[in-house]
Amino acid sequence: MIRTAWVTDSTAYLDENLEKHPDLYTVPLTILLDNEEYSDGIDLTAEQLFARLKQLQNPPKTSQPSVGAFQTLYEKLAENYDQIITILLSGKLSGTVTSSEQAAKLVSIPVTTIDSKILTYPLTALLKKGMEWTTEGKSLEFVKSKLEQIRDTNETYVLVGSLEQLHRSGRLTGLQFFLGSMLNIKPIISINNGELRVKEKARSEKKALEKIVEYLRLSYSKYQFEEVYLLYGLHEEIAISWKNELKSKFPQLKFITCPLGATIGVHAGENTLGISWFNELN
Repeated sequence: MIRTAWVTDSTAYLDENLEKHPDLYTVPLTILLDNEEYSDGIDLTAEQLFARLKQLQNPPKTSQPSVGAFQTLYEKLAENYDQIITILLSGKLSGTVTSSEQAAKLVSIPVTTIDSKILTYPLTALLKKGMEWTTEGKSLEFVKSKLEQIRDTNETYVLVGSLEQLHRSGRLTGLQFFLGSMLNIKPIISINNGELRVKEKARSEKKALEKIVEYLRLSYSKYQFEEVYLLYGLHEEIAISWKNELKSKFPQLKFITCPLGATIGVHAGENTLGISWFNELN
């Protein structure tokens, strides 16, 4: 039987089962706060990040893992595995995919790098599905093809907690920031083909949430998927409250709440709230 190692990055959400999974390895992104470097999820939690953000003198930054970090891990995994499947956050939001692809050229073990075009729990959902298929004996070609097919059916909508943070990190243009902050407009950010876009603008958070619920209703009526992921910056109670509201409207759906983590928190802010699903993941 082919021995497969799985690799992801620190923006993926690892539940208890994944944290204990013997064949899963994580490469952390780096967070820079006033010239101090931290490894995401290792020596900086989301709670610690948001506390520090209020005291920073300079805009926070994040950076992708180096080619060397991936190469070192891949060389070590080559001692015990036959192949590596790496699933990473969107290549249009980070250079992490590129680092893995370059490292793959430097090692003897076959490495398949998959750009999830997403992050956090939706990335995790792809990871879990891939693991399930390899356990069933599905081929590498099947796993890669099916994951990319499912990936491209994702819908993600986000109400960003801090437009200023998103603007300072370079993820939001000056005009969009001005419109959102000065005119009290609440933009609904979508992740489309791996990049952030303004899907629609609402006059309040309440109206924005109503629009997002309508997106969910329309997609569910068409695709009948089973899982929906609720993503939050720091305040889990807000996500749980929204979850309870959505469960009353969509009792047949499974809603999973998940923190965004420190790296995403740098750009989005602690009050961020998002929703995501795959139209063809069943």
